Amino acid sequence: MLPWRRLLRPLAVLTLAAAALVAPTGAAQAAARPSSGWNDWSCKPSAAHPRPVVLVHGTFGNSVDNWLGFAPYLVHRGYCVYSLDYGQLPGVPLFNGLGPIDKSAGQLQVFVDKVLASTGTAKADLVGHSQGGMMPRYYLKFLGGAAKVNALVGIAPDNHGTTLSGLTQLLPYFPGAQDLISAATPGLADQIIGSPFQNKLNEGGDTVPGVQYTVIATRYDEVVTPYRSQFLDGPGVRNVLLQDLCAVDLSEHVTIGLTDRIAWHEALNALDPAHVRASSRSWSRRGRA
Repeated sequence: MLPWRRLLRPLAVLTLAAAALVAPTGAAQAAARPSSGWNDWSCKPSAAHPRPVVLVHGTFGNSVDNWLGFAPYLVHRGYCVYSLDYGQLPGVPLFNGLGPIDKSAGQLQVFVDKVLASTGTAKADLVGHSQGGMMPRYYLKFLGGAAKVNALVGIAPDNHGTTLSGLTQLLPYFPGAQDLISAATPGLADQIIGSPFQNKLNEGGDTVPGVQYTVIATRYDEVVTPYRSQFLDGPGVRNVLLQDLCAVDLSEHVTIGLTDRIAWHEALNALDPAHVRASSRSWSRRGRA
């Protein structure tokens, strides 16, 4: 691996940590949300875009910071867009996505019902980053979400768990470490490869009938490892590797969701398959508006 690429990954992780530490919560989030048109409860879907889009943040994320770029990108293109906070733990005000993932899926269920009632639509589309691309699969599979969701787009989702670049393989050498993680941050423990949650989620197949699945991954993902574990098997699945579209795209786990226009473009294609625009192999890293 080139030395400069080694520097990019820890820098991106530090960026995520810094964003989480300053992330507003509760009422502060509502005050901080930009005037972008998302979470507009008066929005009514158009004939061109008949389904609302629900954005699902990742571990340590929130409904604002995760989507400062992508939510306005969708709103500008005529979508009704909504985002939620989930997975809060008592006494941990700055971080979301840490609670038991089955309970977080229940929060998503309630939020989707609220969005459908507000927009008067029968189904929504979901776009999630990291845990937010995997957790909705529990909602689809076990909480009746398949009847209310047309498509799920996962950006760097940990669909089959993660080794965290092998870090979790050290847990057996530290007695009690696994129990501590499970007790303190069950949302993290649920994401480890081979956890009871992962086994239940993936038993009997990755998908459920009637939902279209898209996974968008990067080979430089340093959080969900190995990166190919993100891909799904089953009917109605499209797996996309960014570097197959643009060999010089260096986005890793954080930046693929926050700033990568190629990933956003592919997500848009998944939301509107009747008007797919092919991605060019000559994309620059910035992509196009």
